[in-house]
Amino acid sequence: MTLRVVGVDPGLTRCGLACVDVETNRRTQLVGVEVIGTSANQPLDERLLRIDQGIEAWLDKHKPDVVAIERVFASTNVSTVMGTAQASGIVIAAAARRKIPVALHTPTEVKAAVTGSGQASKDAVGKMVTKILRLTEVPKPADAADALALAITHGWRGAAPGSQASASSRSASAQTPAQKAWAAAEAAARRTRSR
Repeated sequence: MTLRVVGVDPGLTRCGLACVDVETNRRTQLVGVEVIGTSANQPLDERLLRIDQGIEAWLDKHKPDVVAIERVFASTNVSTVMGTAQASGIVIAAAARRKIPVALHTPTEVKAAVTGSGQASKDAVGKMVTKILRLTEVPKPADAADALALAITHGWRGAAPGSQASASSRSASAQTPAQKAWAAAEAAARRTRSR
């Protein structure tokens, strides 16, 4: 059984969207990746509408089990944080309309999951995403690679039972069949390792 994860690297100028299928043995397969772009010259409402339309179409096309989004963090550039937060809100609302659980992951968590170091560079993340997904070249722009890294991170880490990554409060009975199968496989693997 596979877990289908949509990863989103939110932003107003470039919003990275990725979809991967993750098997219980952590083998990960690329399903799709794209970047929604908007111009800083456009009015804010038009930019947000473009992102909304893009994420709505992406979720309808890929029908994920979960959506993983980069957690907004404090920065000295308030306008960047505001744009990221606005784009994130659109993604969360689109997922909620479809009853798709949402998970939030910090940039440090994503870097650590994909490269082994929470201090890794964007270049290192891109190279590891390329290796993990068995691609011939690094996804461009960086927002595409970051969205893929988010999806991989959730598939590898956030799907674990009891994970703190979930922003949605879902009981075991509200999990999708893929999430239940994933949780059962992880529990079986833990039991095997502890013997």
